[in-house]
Amino acid sequence: MAFIDYYTTLGLQKTASKDEIKKAYRKLARKYHPDLNPNNEEAAQKFKQLNEANEVLSDPEKRKKYDKYGENWQHGEEYEKARQQQQQYQYSNSDFDGAEGFGDFDGYSDFFSSMFGREGRSRSTGYKGQDVNASLTLNLTDTLASHKQTFAVNGKNIRITIPAGVEDGQTIKIKGHGGKGYNNGPNGDLYITFHVVNNTSFQVNGADLSKTVEVDLYDAILGGETMIDTLSGKVKVPIKEGTENNKKVKLKGKGLPIYKKDDQFGDLYVTFSIKTPTNLSEEEKELFEKLRSIKKA
Repeated sequence: MAFIDYYTTLGLQKTASKDEIKKAYRKLARKYHPDLNPNNEEAAQKFKQLNEANEVLSDPEKRKKYDKYGENWQHGEEYEKARQQQQQYQYSNSDFDGAEGFGDFDGYSDFFSSMFGREGRSRSTGYKGQDVNASLTLNLTDTLASHKQTFAVNGKNIRITIPAGVEDGQTIKIKGHGGKGYNNGPNGDLYITFHVVNNTSFQVNGADLSKTVEVDLYDAILGGETMIDTLSGKVKVPIKEGTENNKKVKLKGKGLPIYKKDDQFGDLYVTFSIKTPTNLSEEEKELFEKLRSIKKA
């Protein structure tokens, strides 16, 4: 019964940590998994070898025994105990959980069976299915309220609730909606990245909005008011006497909903652009001339 170097099987050094063993096994098991290599006997054999190596190196007691005896395992006291236990106990085939749906993977090597008995094979190693990435395009106005939406991922319809306030480029995770787990492991997750198209006249900065609004020179000088469109309807905004060009005012709570914060909203910042009157009548010109004279006096 030939010695098997489990560290080499997993591409590791003998000093590998528990986390390194786990990472290496999951990476290689995913690569050689029969689900991804149908009708590939070489991959199936490699997958079986990986399971055996992981079975030993991931168990502190088995790894200790393996490291202690190595190539000289036949002469070790632990080997003798394992062999005696093997003779004393009988195990049913139900103790040998092969990879789900991939045929018979009971046949661990003679080296494994002789060194550890069959007890080591009763533990089934499951691992997480593949994560799936998808993208979803929304209009900005679609983010104003939480809503349900159905879309297709890999030919499967998935209905999710899209929270209000989701932002462009944001990614959310839908747990358990990725690829199917292997060997009773958990399903992978679905990651959805949102692309939000601005279908409004506002500029967007997180949950805040901004826009520029023209006001008459007369209102800017004397004061007045103007009607401004917001996402929730028109709002009457006062214009203070002596308002300067590019003056900014804040309309609190008139921005976008804040992601996952109920009844909280960003703000709307309005910049006043003072409109200079053109095509003045003779009377208007005279009045402006009079104002200039008064100003210079």
